[in-house]
Parts: sequence; C-alpha cells; structure tokens
Amino acid sequence: MNKLKLIPAAAAVLLLAACAPKKATTYYWGDYQPSLYNYYKHSTSPEKEIETLNLVMEQAKAKNLPVPPGLHAQLGLLYVDTGNPDRAFAQFTAEKEAFPESAHYMDFLMRNKQGAKK
Repeated sequence: MNKLKLIPAAAAVLLLAACAPKKATTYYWGDYQPSLYNYYKHSTSPEKEIETLNLVMEQAKAKNLPVPPGLHAQLGLLYVDTGNPDRAFAQFTAEKEAFPESAHYMDFLMRNKQGAKK
C-alpha cells in the first residue's frame, strides 16, 4: 500500500518540474541554428544567411549577450563566398577574440582564404 501513495507524489513532483521556468543560456542564439540548418539543407542564399546572422548579432547586442560559438566563423565563410574577404577576415578575427580556443582553426581559414583577398 505504501507504493501506491508514492505514485501521486512522484507525479506531482514531475508535474512541478515540467512547469519550472527554463534556465537562461549564456549565449543569444536567436535564429542562428534554424537558419544554419535551412542554409545547408534547403540551399538558402548566402546573402539571406548573412542578413539573418547579422540580425542575430544585433539582437544579441541589444540583449547584452554574446553570440554563440561559430557564428562569426560562419559569417566569415559566407562573406568569402560572396566576395567580401575583408569582412570575412574581420569575422574570423572576432571569432578568435571571443573564443580563443578557435584560434588555430581561424588561422587555418585565414591562410586558406588568403587568395580570396586578392
């Protein structure tokens, strides 16, 4: 009979836990993830993706939150693809500054994309 009394108590605890507010994240993600998915899965144009990522950065700044890892790098790659290497390198540098652990990869991208700058 004791076990039957535990079932409603456990259900109540689970119900209350499900209603708890979500924990705030460290980064502002905005539409970054769904946009990235659509870009690679459904071939969204690079210009539309650049617009979306710039909007995410503006929204993050307005909320005083940092952008997530990889956003600057992705934006840099898009700028290379659209013929804006100076903007690309600025984004690669921003990624390195925000996430020092990405320095080797950003340096690699900058070395390999150096031809795009000419």
